[in-house]
Amino acid sequence: MRPLNYAILKYMTEVPSACAADVINALKEDYGNYKMLKHEAVLESLMTAEANGLLEKERYELDKDQNVHIYYKVTEYGTNMIHQYIK
Repeated sequence: MRPLNYAILKYMTEVPSACAADVINALKEDYGNYKMLKHEAVLESLMTAEANGLLEKERYELDKDQNVHIYYKVTEYGTNMIHQYIK
C-alpha cells in the first residue's frame, strides 16, 4: 500500500474536485486505521499540495452545519507530476 499522502494525491487525479471530507470518505476503507486520516491532517496535505502547485482551489461550500468545505482540483502541472512520480 502506498503512503497516505501519495494516496491523497492519486485520488485527486481521479476526480474533478474534492474537499478533505471527500478524500477521507474515499480512502477510509484502505486507510481508516491511519491516525493521519483526520480532517485537519488531510486538509494540511491538500494545502501543501496547493502551495507546491499540484492543486488549486476550485470553490467553497457550506454544509448544513455551516462548516466551510474547500474544494481543490489538480492542475495540469500537478497531474503530470503526480503520474510521473507516483505509479
